[in-house]
Amino acid sequence: MDNTVSLTAATHTTCPYCGVGCGVMAKTDGVAGDSRHPANLGRLCVKGSALHETLVPTGRLLRPRVHGRETGWPDAVAEVSTAIAQALATHGPGSVAFYLSGQLLTEDYYVANKLAKGFIGTPHVDTNSRLCMSSAVAAHKRAFGEDCVPGCYQDLELADLLVLTGSNAAWAHPVLYQRMQAASRPGRRVVVIDPRRTATAELADLHLKLKPGTDTILFNGLLHWLWQEGAVDEAYVARHCTGFEAAMGAARASAASPASVARQCDLPDADVELFYRWFAETSRTVTAFSQGINQSNAGTDKANAIINCHLATGRIGRPGAGPLSLTGQPNAMGGREVGGLANTLAAHMDYDTPGARTGVAEFWGCRGIPEQPGLKAVDLFEAVHRGDIKVLWIMGTNPAVSLPDSARVRAALERCPTVIVSDCMAETDTTRYANILLPAAGWGEKDGTVTNSERCISRQRGFLPLPAEVRPDWWIMSAVADALGHGDAFAYQAPVDIFREHAALSGLSVTASGGRRQFDIGVMASLSAAEYDQMTPVQWPVQVDSAGRFAGTARLYSEGGFSTPDGRARMVPVETMAPGQRPSHRHPVIVNSGRIRDQWHTMTRTALAPRLLAHRSEPFMEVHPTDARRYALVEGGLARLTGTSGESFVGRVRVTSDQRSGEVFVPIHWNRQFTARGVATELMQPVTDPISGQPEGKHGVADLAPLPTRWQARLMRRDASGWRAEAVCPDGYWARQPLLHCDSWWLASNQPVDWPRESELWLGGRPQVFVDDPASGRYRAARIVDGQLQAVLLVDTCAEALPDLAWLDQCFNATVLSDEQRRYLLAGRTVEVEDTGALVCSCFQVGEKQITRAIRAGTDSVAELGQALRCGTNCGSCLPEIRALLEAHRVEASSTGRRDKVLAD
Repeated sequence: MDNTVSLTAATHTTCPYCGVGCGVMAKTDGVAGDSRHPANLGRLCVKGSALHETLVPTGRLLRPRVHGRETGWPDAVAEVSTAIAQALATHGPGSVAFYLSGQLLTEDYYVANKLAKGFIGTPHVDTNSRLCMSSAVAAHKRAFGEDCVPGCYQDLELADLLVLTGSNAAWAHPVLYQRMQAASRPGRRVVVIDPRRTATAELADLHLKLKPGTDTILFNGLLHWLWQEGAVDEAYVARHCTGFEAAMGAARASAASPASVARQCDLPDADVELFYRWFAETSRTVTAFSQGINQSNAGTDKANAIINCHLATGRIGRPGAGPLSLTGQPNAMGGREVGGLANTLAAHMDYDTPGARTGVAEFWGCRGIPEQPGLKAVDLFEAVHRGDIKVLWIMGTNPAVSLPDSARVRAALERCPTVIVSDCMAETDTTRYANILLPAAGWGEKDGTVTNSERCISRQRGFLPLPAEVRPDWWIMSAVADALGHGDAFAYQAPVDIFREHAALSGLSVTASGGRRQFDIGVMASLSAAEYDQMTPVQWPVQVDSAGRFAGTARLYSEGGFSTPDGRARMVPVETMAPGQRPSHRHPVIVNSGRIRDQWHTMTRTALAPRLLAHRSEPFMEVHPTDARRYALVEGGLARLTGTSGESFVGRVRVTSDQRSGEVFVPIHWNRQFTARGVATELMQPVTDPISGQPEGKHGVADLAPLPTRWQARLMRRDASGWRAEAVCPDGYWARQPLLHCDSWWLASNQPVDWPRESELWLGGRPQVFVDDPASGRYRAARIVDGQLQAVLLVDTCAEALPDLAWLDQCFNATVLSDEQRRYLLAGRTVEVEDTGALVCSCFQVGEKQITRAIRAGTDSVAELGQALRCGTNCGSCLPEIRALLEAHRVEASSTGRRDKVLAD
């Protein structure tokens, strides 16, 4: 998107994607970064830049549905409340469960927690944030006594040593990556710790490509080395920490020397020592960590091993120094504030916080709070599978795709007597199991607050009118509460009413020792509706300054004063633990999963913007060249990963030495609406961290083999209604890719097809033009009605032989095909149309071949390519790939020059 878009009367709101929490200036026809928002200072990634393209009616859920029948809100609310009341009367409060989402606004989260724990009386309220941030939460609470991120984004720029571990920020948190990149300066160093060489590693002065699962060994080794080298701040530890000796003993036992660490982590000795030396000599050090640390059966220990090193050196809460957890979702932290996790109560209070249960019950005016924490996500769905949960209410998330062993999750949903789903989309892998489907407001319609990774509360404002039968989540839950007889406690008229109550409750939050917690926004409990509407971003804890304005706090614990009974931080002894899913003879390959640049979660929003599917248009797997040879895989071919449960993942092979041998990377985003067998969680078993309950989503195991195919095809259709790829290709592979003017599919199978006979079924009618060459395995056909293109089918023996679809997509935009379009239709493009190659820059649709041609013509820098092609000049997410193409050309030119010299000599 061009950032020069006119934004007259644009609304200040926030992005609904990752935890960076970028400010957005939004209109229905364009968005731009908000230069006044402290998180992004005007920057946006490609997903944020395309937000307005997702504001389409395609697939929207617009009316309540009960047992497949559309109805009005009175009937829908009555059905929900009746199901809950019957479950309570027959089976008790524990038979009702809520599964929430980091996509909810804080106000929605607050009402859900209050309704469930306070008035229904069930502790079983968990959230998909369990899948991304709960290990960081548990580590913060063990170390600091409270779930607090001590630092802020500015520290990423101020740090003289930036350590990025388990984080592909270039793709998962692009705006923060841009800020890190812009802060480069002489003397500043960056260490990237990741088994893969990702786009983020381009920033690295040192990349530690460690063996998966060995992070605790690396950081335990660092802690022991700091002590040996006299780099521990003993005065700080004596004043502000407990547990130093126990933590040091555990570190010594697992990682006695850099050589031992290097051997266990499969790293060069010199690289380990260099990292340790840099850490020891750099006082301004930030260690930023994300899903690669959290999504592990030892995620909490990994995070505490990192925090131990910062506590031992006194690098907490200082400018440019501290551990910084990079949150996955836009409001994962807001959900944590209000008690959205099953093991928390509300306002950063826990079930075992003295007086908390009584205090919260009195504040809410309910009879009591459950005595024990509820079930965490994986255990919750296992309880659904057993039949213990009779009513399950899912809001704004897609657990049929995102939870591990998703086949078992689907079976659980099938068994549950009443599944209620609140969503803005009608068809997801989860909504198909809903007995009651409730149309909730989406981004652009919702109004409330979110909290990002640096504790910054921002307003997410609506700028679109609500469709007639669509309601905000807080309204839906309040209506159900009223139907259950609790209307007086849920008589909210607007989100500001909920926020004021939430803020007031935070003012009651206490630590076990009676001191006040860091999470405190109590001063905001009296703000007016106008003040709420005009609220600017502020970091908690919030105070009132001398001018009477709300003032935030950038850093915590700079003078100690941790949220523990004695005010001291706890250094935690960390024992090393092997991953729960280990390779075997039958399943020899380690499977890592993660996000890609242009997609978000399970694609229910991002797939509405066709250009966001252009960069990676179908499921794929990245494989090391050695493994490609070992398993007879070819670049661009299809391959199958088969997990221990027997379920499989099929994707396009990408051969790269960025991947470690014996390991494969797959993306998490594809679901069964977009592919037959491309759901990453099918390969992950429900192994969890024993402390946090977070699933081990980064370390599955599988068998790997090529997928035999007789033919591969691309199908494009103007009207896709009623057409199902699985119906015509039941035993093969398919992946859907919406385009700007039509819908399209990748298809492949090993079964023979009589194309002249069966093409009508694929095209929706008889083709008017076709080419059939059985000897070469090639078939081309197009259906044209009254001069307008309706469908195109392209078949060949391999995908590489199929043309790019950009020109064909434009043909679907024509009311009547021109003579030139008809002439070149089955070729896929005219001779005058440039073959752009694989997409690199999503913002300006610039392909790899375009960039390569420009480089070979003498355009030899990122800046010059930006001037010539505009690539890399908007969100910057494609810059690592552009630099890689430049470097590849330099290597090729150097190699060619050497060969020419040899020949000349």
